[in-house]
Amino acid sequence: MSQANRLLDQEFTQDICYDLLPEWQGVEINISQLSGGITNKLYRVQSEKGDYTVRIYGDKTDLFINRDYEASTIKKMSDVGVSSKLIKYMPDKGVTIVEFIDDAIVLTNDHFRDASLYPKIVEPIRKIHTSGATFERIFNPLAEVMKMWAILNRLDAEYPEFDISGTIQRLIKLSSILNIPESEYTPCHNDLLADNFILIKDEAAHKYDFPMYIIDWEYAGMAPKYYDLADMFQEILVAREAEKQIVKEYCQGHQFDHNLFRIDLFKPFPDIYWFLWSLIQLNISKIDFDYYTYGKVKYGNALDNMTFIKEKYGVAV
Repeated sequence: MSQANRLLDQEFTQDICYDLLPEWQGVEINISQLSGGITNKLYRVQSEKGDYTVRIYGDKTDLFINRDYEASTIKKMSDVGVSSKLIKYMPDKGVTIVEFIDDAIVLTNDHFRDASLYPKIVEPIRKIHTSGATFERIFNPLAEVMKMWAILNRLDAEYPEFDISGTIQRLIKLSSILNIPESEYTPCHNDLLADNFILIKDEAAHKYDFPMYIIDWEYAGMAPKYYDLADMFQEILVAREAEKQIVKEYCQGHQFDHNLFRIDLFKPFPDIYWFLWSLIQLNISKIDFDYYTYGKVKYGNALDNMTFIKEKYGVAV
């Protein structure tokens, strides 16, 4: 059993913290487990020497996450000003440690219904997409779905209640309609759920350079920017008018219809990606979470969006 698995399975103690942060040896450490992780275990560790988030990688996450790429991305996005700082990258222990952002609110889906927050939400997304950074990973939405399907097949897990093969054929057709070459891909986060947005409280704004930060860069890569926004919409599930307001904020008066159309066409891709991911997790994860229901909802959302784009745009797949 690997060191990573041993840390995942055991209680996270002060002695383990000393092992990960020997420079903290002898100082009092406050440890609290953070909620929200459905792949990894997350802990906040505080002492007079710092305030960090320790992420212990979930079981077999190396099937679809390259931790070297993730660490490189965190460094680059910290320089851009949208991510917390990387403190330590320890792949041999199955651990990444980043700076904890205090004096902040973790967003929920309800925050995305508050139009006054849209400038703060959209600014870091736009900053990522226009940063000029180059990520090592290429995140081609169709190719990534196919990879997830291959992983699920290797696990010999069958779910005949879902027409996975037929749905992927529909995505292949949709990808050919979108026809976005990888040369046009931009840096993307690819997992913009509400929990990954950290809003600095007004009273603490003077302590930070920016009002909003984005965390958890495991799935980041060079991807179509439309996919990044489509994935966010399929996570936050706001009303159509709210989606339009967010896209208008993102576009800043340029090519609104063009961007909205492509975002809409990309919506089935993240839902099928996370649907397949959830079935994989159902077979390998030790985290207590209802992956089956999560995936079933994603699958249904993808089919609903295929119906929507047919009715709205006449795009039938």
